[in-house]
Amino acid sequence: MKVLLINNFHYRKGGSETVYFNTGKMLEEAGHEVVWFSLADAKNLPCPQAGYFAPRGRGPLSRLRNYFYNQAVAQRLDALLEAEKPDIAHVHLIWGGVGAAIFGPLQRHGVPLVHTVHDYRMVCPAYTFRSGRGQVCEQCREGDYHPCLQNRCAGGSWLRSYLMVKEMQQRQRKYSPLRNIDGFLFVSRFCQQKHVEKMPGFAQARSKVIYNTVPDLLARVAPEGKLPKRGDYLLYCGRLSHEKGVATLLDAVLPHPEFALKIVGTGPMESALREKVAAAGATHVEFLGFRTGDDLYRLVAGASFVVVPSEWYENNPMSVIEACALGRPVIGAAIGGIPEIVLEGRTGWLFPSGDARSLEAVLENALAMPEAAYAEMAAAARAHYEASFSPGKHYIALLAFYRSVIQSRAHEG
Repeated sequence: MKVLLINNFHYRKGGSETVYFNTGKMLEEAGHEVVWFSLADAKNLPCPQAGYFAPRGRGPLSRLRNYFYNQAVAQRLDALLEAEKPDIAHVHLIWGGVGAAIFGPLQRHGVPLVHTVHDYRMVCPAYTFRSGRGQVCEQCREGDYHPCLQNRCAGGSWLRSYLMVKEMQQRQRKYSPLRNIDGFLFVSRFCQQKHVEKMPGFAQARSKVIYNTVPDLLARVAPEGKLPKRGDYLLYCGRLSHEKGVATLLDAVLPHPEFALKIVGTGPMESALREKVAAAGATHVEFLGFRTGDDLYRLVAGASFVVVPSEWYENNPMSVIEACALGRPVIGAAIGGIPEIVLEGRTGWLFPSGDARSLEAVLENALAMPEAAYAEMAAAARAHYEASFSPGKHYIALLAFYRSVIQSRAHEG
């Protein structure tokens, strides 16, 4: 099978890009041919199809126009489809980038389209279900997105919120995903249900829940196949932004010098978080900056617990999957899709999102675990990866979905 993978970015920008590249590698290793399409960017990884990638726009007006509809995407993709003739297309991040301009060329060439839903952009203009004040917000309804303006949900900016609402309205009027996408892959049941609640048409759409996957990281950091020994620090890995809950994590950790914490990542809150730690005179919190690849995985393997303190409707965080792959239990906020993949008391613990005192209590209990109980939880986390997140399980489910979409399109044709 020849699969066309599409994404707004062709470099490792975040978790969605990790899934995008992991999917391509998994398909190629299984003997399929993978073709790539994205937007041109100096940070892009090398790619045989890079000459087809569409420009984002050279100036503010051009970029604004392309935000709503990028004509170059339609033209470049049309040429790529003519040359490669894929059996199916699979898009990851789409809105505000390649956008609806991919729909026309794919339909003209008879290529069915599958979309992995990484966020809530099809039902929430600001895509995170958070208001400009940082609170969970579900006020918008299908066809009525004015609360996004009133609450300045796009980073507290009225202008950005206005643009996102206008793009959402245009999309629903002219380029509805439900009319132009053949199948939706949700990476959590929570995300699937939210889409059905906010846009009931998703209840009739062809869809499936398939959790994210990562390669067998244990083989990369422990070739002998043994789970790493219990580490002596907690680890946070992710973007340093308000919705990730890192400030709440610090509130729980700073009063306890025995809670050694390593923070991996960068983001808009980095300076404020560093100042918070410095003001407390804490030496048990360490900022390590951006890490990736084996460097990151060794840090995960060396931790005692990975902490995921999110304060938004997190979908299916890669940090949880990577931790399980390396046999590291997870302490996660009970919000969004996290409770689906952190098994309370078996592969880790949950705490009420945003509640520093509850998190503090969970951390105290976790770090006091006897070695035998910890070893049992670490083994359960690894078993959870093998049963739910391994490439083999993911591949079987993904190929079955591809085939069902292709067969359905053939019958319709």
